[in-house]
Amino acid sequence: MAVKDPTAVERANLLNMAKLSIKGLIESALSFGRTLDSDYPPLQQFFVVMEHCLKHGLKVRKSFLSYNKTIWGPLELVEKLYPEAEEIAASVRDLPGLKTPLGRARAWLRLALMQKKMADYLRCLIIQRDLLSEFYEYHALMMEEEGAVIVGLLVGLNVIDANLCVKGEDLDSQVGVIDFSVYLKSDDDIGGKERNVQIAAILDQKNYVEELNRQLNSTVSSLHARVDSLEKSNTKLIEELAIAKNNIIKLQEENHQLRSENTLILMKTQHHLEAAKVDVEAELQTYKHSRQGLDEMYSEARRQLREEAQLRQDMENELVVQVSMKHEIELAMKLLEKDIHEKQDTLIGLRQQLDEVKAINVEMYQKLQVSEDAMKEKNEIISRLEDKTNQINATMKQLEQRLQQAEKAQMEAEAEDEKLKQEYVNKSESLQNEFSQKEKQLLQLETDLKIEKEWRQTLEDDLQKEKETVSHLRTETQEIVTLKKEFLKLQEKNKQLKSTCEDQEAALQELASKLSESKLKIEDIKEANKALQGQVWLKDKEATHCKLCEKEFSLSKRKHHCRNCGEIFCNACSDNELPLPSSPKPVRVCDSCHAILIQRCSSNVP
Repeated sequence: MAVKDPTAVERANLLNMAKLSIKGLIESALSFGRTLDSDYPPLQQFFVVMEHCLKHGLKVRKSFLSYNKTIWGPLELVEKLYPEAEEIAASVRDLPGLKTPLGRARAWLRLALMQKKMADYLRCLIIQRDLLSEFYEYHALMMEEEGAVIVGLLVGLNVIDANLCVKGEDLDSQVGVIDFSVYLKSDDDIGGKERNVQIAAILDQKNYVEELNRQLNSTVSSLHARVDSLEKSNTKLIEELAIAKNNIIKLQEENHQLRSENTLILMKTQHHLEAAKVDVEAELQTYKHSRQGLDEMYSEARRQLREEAQLRQDMENELVVQVSMKHEIELAMKLLEKDIHEKQDTLIGLRQQLDEVKAINVEMYQKLQVSEDAMKEKNEIISRLEDKTNQINATMKQLEQRLQQAEKAQMEAEAEDEKLKQEYVNKSESLQNEFSQKEKQLLQLETDLKIEKEWRQTLEDDLQKEKETVSHLRTETQEIVTLKKEFLKLQEKNKQLKSTCEDQEAALQELASKLSESKLKIEDIKEANKALQGQVWLKDKEATHCKLCEKEFSLSKRKHHCRNCGEIFCNACSDNELPLPSSPKPVRVCDSCHAILIQRCSSNVP
C-alpha cells in the first residue's frame, strides 16, 4: 500500500469542505428567499471554511514580539494586482474596531462577498504564484490546483445577495471552528432530486444572465471607449480645421498684399515708361546729331522695357500659383468638413448600434423561449415546401409535355399559320419566366432550410451542454454518497470508542472501590500510631549511627524514622517497601514493627 501525502489529504479535505459549504450556502439562500445577514449559520460556516483554506500552508513570519501567521498579507497584495480592490483595503484599514490582522482579513472577506468579486480577487492572487510564494509553502492549497477549483466554485456565490454589518462586529476574537453537523444530510434530503434539479436550473439561468450582463457591460465599455476616441479625434479635427481656416485667412491677406504690391509695381512701371518716353523724345530732339548716343539710349530703354515686362510676367505667375494654392486649400477644407460629417454619422450609428444591441439582448431571451415553437412551425413549413416542390416538378413535367406537343404542332402548321407560331413562342417565353421565378423560389427555400439546420445544430449543442451539466451534478451526488458512507463508518468507530470508554469507566469504578478499602486500612494504621504518640523520639544530633548496621549516616545513607517504635534506620537497612494507593511511590517500613518510616534530615546530613 502506497503511503499518501498528508498535505495532499489536507488539501482534498479542505476542497470537499469548500464544495459542501458553498453548495449548502447557495441552496439555503435560495430556499431562504431574501438577502442574508451576518447571523445566518451557513454563511458563518462558509467564512470559517474559507479562513481554513487560506491559512493552509502559510509561512510563519517573525514579528517584533512573537511569530506571526495570518492571511492578511496575501489578501493585502490584491490591492496592487487588482485596482478595484483599493476601496475594500482602504475601508478595512479605516474600520475603528479592528486591531489584529486576522480581523482585517475577515472583514475583507465579508466586503468582497457583498461586492460579488471574491472569485475575481482570488483569481488574481492564484495567477501571481511568484508573489504568493513569499506567503505560502509550495504544498499550500492556494499554490496547487485545488485553489483554482475553489476559485471556480466561488463564482457561484454571485447568485447570493448579502447584507453584512462589519463595523460593529467583533471579528478579532472569533473562534473559527467548522460545524460538521450542518453538512450531514438525511435520506429525505438526498431523495429530493427534483428540487435540486430545479435549483440547479435556476442557478444556471441566473449565472447565464449575469454572464450576459458582464459581456454587455464589456461591449458597452468598449463602445464608450470608441466614442471617447472618436470624440477626441473629432476635437483634433476641429482644431485642425480652425488652424486651416486661420492659415487660409493669412494666405488671403498675403494675396491681398501681393495684389497691392503688383498694382504698385504696375504703376511704377507705367511711370517709368512714361518718363522713359519723355526722355526718349527729349533725347531725340536734343541729340538728333549724335546717332550713336540715340542708339545707346534706345537700347537701354528697350532693355528696361524687357526687364519690366519680365517682372510683370513673374508677378502674374506668382498670382496663378497663389490662386491654385487657394483652390487646394478650399478642397482640403471641404474634405475635412466631409470627414467631420462622416465621423459624426459614425458616432450616431454607434449609438444606434448600442440601442440595437440592447434590443437584441432583450429579444434573445424571447427567441430562446419561442425557439421550440419556431422549430415545430418550420418543420411544418419544410414539409409544405417539399409538397410544393413535388407539385412544381409535376407541373414542370406537364409543361415539358405541352412544349413537345406545341413543337410538333408548330412543325406541322409552320406554313399554314405564322400567327399561331408567334403566340406559342410568347407562351413558351412566359413559361420560361415562370420556371426561372420558381427556381429562384427554390433557391430561397434551400437557404431557409440551411438556416433552419444551423438553428437545429445550435440547439443540439445547447442540449449537449445541459447533458454535461447533468453529468457533473451526478458526479457531485456520487461524491455526497461516498461522504455519507464515510460518515457511517465514523459512526461505527464512535460506537466502538463509546464501548471502550464504558469498559474503562467500569475499571475505574473497581479501582475506586479498591482505593476506598486501602484508605480504610490506612486510617486503621493512623489510629494505631496515635495510641503510640506518647513515646519519645530520638533527636537528630544524637542519632549519628544506624540502629541495625551501626554505620554512620551520610549522603548515601539517609535517615528514616519509624513512627511506631521511634528508632532511626538508614535507607539500606529499611529496604522493606509497601505500595500504597494514595502515594505514587512505595513506602518504606520498619523491620521490627512494620510501621511506616519517615525520612528525616538534619543540618549536616539530608
